Amino acid sequence: MEDKRITAEELQAELQADVKVLAEQIAEAINGARAGRIIADSEELVRDAHAVFRQKAYQQAIDLLQAKLLQGDFSPSAQRPQPPVEK
Repeated sequence: MEDKRITAEELQAELQADVKVLAEQIAEAINGARAGRIIADSEELVRDAHAVFRQKAYQQAIDLLQAKLLQGDFSPSAQRPQPPVEK
């Protein structure tokens, strides 16, 4: 299974769009908070955005690993060695 591990770089590539969405949601929550109430007004929104991101990130990591584990297990073009033909 050593060759069937995912790398941080692979996962990072998969998560790029989700990281962008998370950053946008955090910025929106912080910028929408009232002066003097940044934490009180944004903490729950940021926590919820992180929860969604965490779930998506974990699912994408599992999907990436599953794809690697299944890769090579079935290939319609792969040919099994044929037994020698008797004459």
